[in-house]
Amino acid sequence: MELFNYFRSSASYRVRIALALKGLDYDYKAVHLAQNEQLGESYTSVSASRLVPLLRDGDHLLTQSLAIIEYLDETHPQPPLLPPTPLERARVRALAMDIACEIHPLNNLRVLRYLVKSLQVSEDDKNRWYRHWVETGLEVVERQLLAQPGTYCHGDSPTLADCTLVPQIFNARRFDCRLDHVPQVMRVFDACMKLPAFENTRPENCPDAA
Repeated sequence: MELFNYFRSSASYRVRIALALKGLDYDYKAVHLAQNEQLGESYTSVSASRLVPLLRDGDHLLTQSLAIIEYLDETHPQPPLLPPTPLERARVRALAMDIACEIHPLNNLRVLRYLVKSLQVSEDDKNRWYRHWVETGLEVVERQLLAQPGTYCHGDSPTLADCTLVPQIFNARRFDCRLDHVPQVMRVFDACMKLPAFENTRPENCPDAA
């Protein structure tokens, strides 16, 4: 397998965590988003979306981090990243989507660039935008975790939800977001970071980290 990704991309980090949790080897293919390598011919020839991550598994190209992780879970079932019952799986997917669909799209690199370059938003206002959506979005996750506490986002083993939560906290810290209002979120984050799969794949440990 080959993973096309960028060290600071939270969506890429999600997949790196999942691959590590499952003990799967892959070739790391760096695509530097800040240098617009995703728009180059060599990458657009394999990625219609021009986004990362992209997983190549044999002749198959897979995009969108949550879809990639579910693919890995179905093709390499152990350890499972989704729980056994439909209700539990729905909860884990909802937690993952609270981040991947409600928080992340509002503060990814494309959006931040558009705010600054096209709408002429100041750097301070851009950062205020970022912090607002991260901080309020994590409040939703906090309430979900309070309603059904566990060691991780769901129960006593990491799931798809944890693969999604941890990268968002890394980005939140980069932008100096307030996190003291989400103690359950941070408790789960700390539990995850005790595991090598989360620690070893963190952005600064990637080959393309600057």
